[in-house]
Amino acid sequence: MLEKIKETVTYIQERIGTQPEIGIILGTGLGRLVNEINIHSELDYHDIPNFPVSTVHGHKGKLIFGELGGKQVMAMQGRFHFYEGYPMSAVTFPIRVMKLLGINHLFVSNAAGGINRNHQVGDMMILNDHINLFPEHPLRGRNIDELGPRFPDMSINYDKELIARAIEIGHQNNFRIHEGVYAGVTGPTFETPAEYRYLHIIGADAVGMSTVPEVIVARHMEMTCFAISIISDLGMPEQLVKITHEEVLDVARTVEPKMTLLFKELIGTL
Repeated sequence: MLEKIKETVTYIQERIGTQPEIGIILGTGLGRLVNEINIHSELDYHDIPNFPVSTVHGHKGKLIFGELGGKQVMAMQGRFHFYEGYPMSAVTFPIRVMKLLGINHLFVSNAAGGINRNHQVGDMMILNDHINLFPEHPLRGRNIDELGPRFPDMSINYDKELIARAIEIGHQNNFRIHEGVYAGVTGPTFETPAEYRYLHIIGADAVGMSTVPEVIVARHMEMTCFAISIISDLGMPEQLVKITHEEVLDVARTVEPKMTLLFKELIGTL
């Protein structure tokens, strides 16, 4: 694994010519943030050695390198999911690559189902914690000491200072923005009414099929993390309606300009 990571890092370094400071993962329907990046390099996932390939509509499958908010960034325009059939080592492989490229800050976005009665479709929720409900842990297997400790602490996964700054930026722009707990599940089915009730009981405010494995691996390597969910549908019993992937994409695209502004301003404060 370590040899594969280093091979991929070398391939990327030979083609970008700059040192990215910040990694960004763009979730379902949220890939147009790249329009705000002053791009100097693009790499297709298909061309990068050892890299998985995104198979989900709404995930373009490119690494974007450039400047955003005055900082050098590497943006993943499309991520990988456990439900696509990839093992967790593949789902989180790009995070390992980011760290060995010298990136220490990870910004993550996703589209999620809202389980908090205060949520409305189109709101943004900043993650302040998560619940890992994936059946395979991304750190399962032999630990690579060069990447991180065998038993990493997970008490503070999402940077409190970045959360406070993001809330302030949101309020300054009159965004509907919350903090909350994100439950990461396997998918690819949307949740049943009973599953939504269960998730609410165990303390989740939103649910989705990504983010948690990526953040666990980032924290294993002591990267600073910030993550935000676009609430694309609602799962409380009195609000539950039938949902499709296309509707999730539509909501994400509508809210995307707000998330883009928030990311750009927040990154500019680092």
